[in-house]
Amino acid sequence: MPAKARTDRNAATRTSILDAAERLFAEHGVHEVSNRQVADAAGQGNTAVVGYHFGTKTDLVRALVRRHSEAIERTREEMLARVAGSDDLRDWLDCLVRPTFDHLASLGSPTWYARFGAQVMTDPALREILVDESLGSPVLLRILDGLHACLPELPAAVRRERGDVGRHLLVHVPAERERALAEGAPTTRATWAAAASGLVDVLVGVWLAPVTPAPDH
Repeated sequence: MPAKARTDRNAATRTSILDAAERLFAEHGVHEVSNRQVADAAGQGNTAVVGYHFGTKTDLVRALVRRHSEAIERTREEMLARVAGSDDLRDWLDCLVRPTFDHLASLGSPTWYARFGAQVMTDPALREILVDESLGSPVLLRILDGLHACLPELPAAVRRERGDVGRHLLVHVPAERERALAEGAPTTRATWAAAASGLVDVLVGVWLAPVTPAPDH
């Protein structure tokens, strides 16, 4: 077989494996799905094909995260360039939310990435992959610096607490919308763009909520 044909076939096989794994992991959880099931869903008769192309299941999860995070990161970097220096909290929250929602919209329907991400975030070992690959990027850290600069009086403990709440919403709100779309259930917003605006509204409320003083005892 010519080298180019072999390369094209390998690329097509990898894509079919990634597509199948993302769907199965999203629907059933990463640890509930075997390499054999992924290979079968990808139309591959050789059950060793997943390991051959991706190594361990952890490597496969990392590959899935990377194939989406690169596109999301590009959009986030473009948005960061437009809002640099802003003192408007909404600008920075837009940079956090909208790139992922825009990416999901670009994938057509159905999608599985948001639910896959939610599954990964529930596993302590796999969570680090998602954090390293998509939640710990230099661009994202600069966006968080811009966000925090809008709220200089917020105590550090409250800042951490609200960051945790925001991270939870960033993962699970798109996952729930994606699930509803896949099941044909009603959604509160008609489009991913409108859903992003709604989540930004919520996050503005989270970050600007009053702070209850801690008790003395």
